[in-house]
Amino acid sequence: MTPRAGTMRLACMFSSILLFGAAGLLLFISLQDPTELAPRQLPGIKFSIRPQQPYNDLPPGSSQDGDLKAPTERVPGHLSSQAPRGSRLLVPDRPQAQLNVGSRLRPRQRRRRLLIKKMPAAAAIPANGSAGALARPAPWAPDSHWVTLHHSQQERKRVMREACAKYRASSSRRAVTPRHVSRIFVEDRHRVLYCEVPKAGCSNWKRVLMVLAGLASSTADIQHNTVHYGSALKRLDTFDRQGILHRLSTYTKMLFVREPFERLVSAFRDKFEHPNSYYHPVFGKAILARYRANASREALRTGSGVRFPEFVQYLLDVHRPVGMDIHWDHVSRLCSPCLIDYDFVGKFESMEDDANFFLSLIRAPRNLTFPQFKDRHSQEARTTAQIAHQYFTQLSALQRQRTYDFYYMDYLMFNYSKPFADLY
Repeated sequence: MTPRAGTMRLACMFSSILLFGAAGLLLFISLQDPTELAPRQLPGIKFSIRPQQPYNDLPPGSSQDGDLKAPTERVPGHLSSQAPRGSRLLVPDRPQAQLNVGSRLRPRQRRRRLLIKKMPAAAAIPANGSAGALARPAPWAPDSHWVTLHHSQQERKRVMREACAKYRASSSRRAVTPRHVSRIFVEDRHRVLYCEVPKAGCSNWKRVLMVLAGLASSTADIQHNTVHYGSALKRLDTFDRQGILHRLSTYTKMLFVREPFERLVSAFRDKFEHPNSYYHPVFGKAILARYRANASREALRTGSGVRFPEFVQYLLDVHRPVGMDIHWDHVSRLCSPCLIDYDFVGKFESMEDDANFFLSLIRAPRNLTFPQFKDRHSQEARTTAQIAHQYFTQLSALQRQRTYDFYYMDYLMFNYSKPFADLY
């Protein structure tokens, strides 16, 4: 064989190999699922800045006041339409559409979607959360003070969501029912939802909502019975399902909390150390009959004179002679913060700053501030940490520990310190 013929044979073999390789590559590409080759968007929420257009107000109570298909895409109208010129709102982008939605999912895609479903609540905005971030407060608010309060809000919500993700992982997948929103009051003009936590400033907050709604000109004009026994303010559970979901996804949701031991002592002092035509006969009589040995006939007849250790015995008894009451129930049960994504978490201990900051966020009238008066037992000192400590020293170490365990989720979610050094 000549050298020239050998060279041509090698060239032909090399060309054949190239042709077979190209044909194999084309065959491999043609057999692939297009969705496997498309660029993937990582799980999570991407935020961008874009102006928002206000949307038309709907009549309160209307059954057509919510688009259930995409409830998280709208920004509360009172924040977007009233935001000062130049202000910007953070709004989640719409997720990119998936290719070939109707096609059969491959195992890898199923695993990826399962992981997304199992992501902690802190990593994404729940379906019942408001789509827009809170707007910047009014121009008259000191900027550095606003930054401090804003960071405080971010930290409180982070702690709450992390606690929920760790201990209430299944809550984010549950559907909201009327029972979950039965303590939430609605103010439609400023698009506010307020979850009532008794003994954490709720009377004055309802006064503020009534002024915001135009039902009174001043908080000082509203009597205690009007606040608690009138029907001026609507509860969220009085709306139909569309109305509930619409408001949860577009209104600003807020709650105020209080150190649990202080809140418990405040409730006890209010309901059992003063004449009361409901709590004495309903709770007092049952508590005395069960937990006081040799109770007098007068005490059993009136239900008056319940002592704090007897009250705590009732609280911790799994077979209580009378049911739970909102004044000492857990905040986690009253407001369902692991199911409802609250936009604002205030604290009784910093009420003035938090309340007036919130009022500036929702563009409340400038002359409206949170009232400081105490309309019941006004001559009596408010329950402080020192007063609460005095009451809890009446208990044994075991009773204090069990009471702390009873309110453990409230201590954890709202980042309160242990009130006694011997608690664990």
